[in-house]
Amino acid sequence: MIRKIDEQISVAPQIAPENIPLLAEQGFGLVINNRPDDEEAGQPSSAEIRAAAEAAGLGYIAIPTVMGGMSSQQVEAMAKALEGAQGPVLAYCRSGTRSCNLWALAEASRGGDPDALTAKAAGAGYDISGIRPLLDALSDRA
Repeated sequence: MIRKIDEQISVAPQIAPENIPLLAEQGFGLVINNRPDDEEAGQPSSAEIRAAAEAAGLGYIAIPTVMGGMSSQQVEAMAKALEGAQGPVLAYCRSGTRSCNLWALAEASRGGDPDALTAKAAGAGYDISGIRPLLDALSDRA
């Protein structure tokens, strides 16, 4: 189930290669994979999703993260991916939560307002209050 956060980004649980053509039809320009390979038995590999995305004309970036272990390099990579995106972005992980959290941290690092980011996440069904101190700190440094 795709959850739209705003006009630029939506997040989703694990996608499959066969989902990619529909994402292209829906106007997405970039797929961001926030899930490490082999996190769960049977999940499609990063290479499989990349091949399907490229075949459908979509960009693809892998920024694998683990819940509770997002690094500053991953936040920077997400911010860079969002800045360079051509069209709407779909980021995915196991449930969509990591992707939402990483999006919020990346936006805060670019000066995004923590109140607005928290509200957008809530509007998509995600409670990111647990990372609010990080959002405040990153936004203050931007």
